[in-house]
Amino acid sequence: MLVLQLQFLLVSLLTSIMGAAQYVMQDAALMNYIDRRFLSLEKRLEKCNQDILDYVEEFRDFSKMVLSRLAGLNNYKAEVKSEVENLLTRIERAQRDIDYFGSVTDSNTCIEVHEDLVKQQLFEEAEEKKKLKRMLNASCDHMLAGIKSLKIVKKTGDKHGSWMKDPGKKHTKIYLLNGSVNNVILEFANIMTFMESNHALKARRVTLPFPWEGTGHVIYQGFLFYHRYGSLNEIIKFNIQKRNITDQMLLPGAGRIPAYQLSPSTKIDLALDEQGLWAIHAEPETGGNIVITKINHITMAVEHTWDTSCNSKDAEAAFMACNTLYVVYNFPSGGTSRIQCVYDVLDAVNTYEIPVLHFPKRQGSHSTIHYNPKEKQLFAWGDGSQIIYKLHTKQKV
Repeated sequence: MLVLQLQFLLVSLLTSIMGAAQYVMQDAALMNYIDRRFLSLEKRLEKCNQDILDYVEEFRDFSKMVLSRLAGLNNYKAEVKSEVENLLTRIERAQRDIDYFGSVTDSNTCIEVHEDLVKQQLFEEAEEKKKLKRMLNASCDHMLAGIKSLKIVKKTGDKHGSWMKDPGKKHTKIYLLNGSVNNVILEFANIMTFMESNHALKARRVTLPFPWEGTGHVIYQGFLFYHRYGSLNEIIKFNIQKRNITDQMLLPGAGRIPAYQLSPSTKIDLALDEQGLWAIHAEPETGGNIVITKINHITMAVEHTWDTSCNSKDAEAAFMACNTLYVVYNFPSGGTSRIQCVYDVLDAVNTYEIPVLHFPKRQGSHSTIHYNPKEKQLFAWGDGSQIIYKLHTKQKV
């Protein structure tokens, strides 16, 4: 009987132990399942957090792009406004040019006329000459008789360039425009500063909104006049102190061929003399002969145009002095420059009696020769050297 009781108790104990073990195994499985679920949730939360960080970074980049685009739109709006204003100005200039061409065409029309009409035409031509003399100040009565001497001021820069003073201002500033395509002017306080070895460090740099083409630019009364690079015949008037474009114009007929055969980068050569601003260029219709145009430097309007007998073949430069064009010729390989074609717009000079004038003591070529009416000297750029030529003049006969 006792044995049976012990067996019963042992079975009950084993049953209880096995039941407890079963519960423990079930709890372990449940804990393992819960642990796996937590790990899965943690991974998902980590991925979600990373996605949020990526979205935030993308949003920042998108915001920067939008702000940049908005800034660009503002700049574009300002540029469009400026272009529209320039377009209106050019339309006005074009209308003036059309009116000018209309008057020239009308005056050159070949028709059979009555004797009275011929007299009337001769009278009108005489009146036109009187008008030109009044406009060009016929009291300017000197002409070039020779080139006395030269002074090489400095040798700096490229083979092509231009340097000058402003004859319309009282200051002694020197301006250097290096290269046939550039958009930076170097301004020096005086010629001594320019001649120093470290001259570029003491220069004031003026950056243009558009680069120039060629070397035929001039500075007059605080404005730079230059042929805009990439355009056929657009001349820009730029205020050097305010650093902005004041005016623009299109020069009719210009820009298709070089003004001088030996200086192919210069399509339009601007010049100054006692009468103000001129433009020198060549046209295919004239057989390559040089054309000169008087420009009103204030209104940027064409005042009159002359077809000259001076050919651009073997020409390297030209300049205006006292209503007269002097064309400088050379050899393609370089040599002694010489003036052998002269054209006076008022016919006050018998150009056929003028001897050939040679530039002294120098072999080479010039990319620019500009007359300074204030100092009665030539400012030239020859093979990278900045040169001043002193002139000998005499009365026109």
